[in-house]
Amino acid sequence: ALGAAKGILYLHTEADPPIFHRDVKASNILLDSKFVAKVADFGLSRLAPVPDVDGTMPAHISTVVKGTPGYLDPEYFLTHKLTDKSDVYSLGVVLLELLTGMKPIQHGKNIVREVNTAYQSGEIAGVIDERISSSSSPECVARLASLAVKCCKDETDARPSMADVVRELDAIRSALPEGEELLPEYGDQSATSTSLTATGPLSSSSTTGALFISSGSGGHANSKSGIPSGTVAPR
Repeated sequence: ALGAAKGILYLHTEADPPIFHRDVKASNILLDSKFVAKVADFGLSRLAPVPDVDGTMPAHISTVVKGTPGYLDPEYFLTHKLTDKSDVYSLGVVLLELLTGMKPIQHGKNIVREVNTAYQSGEIAGVIDERISSSSSPECVARLASLAVKCCKDETDARPSMADVVRELDAIRSALPEGEELLPEYGDQSATSTSLTATGPLSSSSTTGALFISSGSGGHANSKSGIPSGTVAPR
């Protein structure tokens, strides 16, 4: 999750020009053989707005709504205004998937609504995947759940920035007891590239037909594309 957040933050703040991904979801976050996260599939991405003639930077792009049901920013869906916080919402849904093992939409239930209901009633522990709740620090699980809920706020302004998300995920990781992982182990993965799935475990993923950006770029950008040198490749 931290690697994916860093990759998206790079798109928002260091790519030239900046990019709104617009389709962040579990199947678009790939893991290589060393479990380095790569944000994939830029088919729906849009370049961030450029300054007006007077130098004012627009906060959003007005565009036809596109994306994946269950991951779509509700404010973007209603107003057609795409912002960097739209990607924050989508990543929040991915965090909820990892925490609960639920799909974004399943049997008429929406993961954001279900988790919000549990969170507000003080029963968040009841929706956490038992593989996580039984093997991870309760405090760190609670912090991650709180972060995910904040990312999935209906109102754009109520969500944290992607930089805030990265800082909190990094802090949560640092707070884990030595040798402990927040997410459970899912066994040996021999595929060249794997992706997060809606039910938590990793699964084999094809590596043909799109582009990806690695979270481990170190900020070194290609001067022409603005994408980190050495991390863009066909998949």
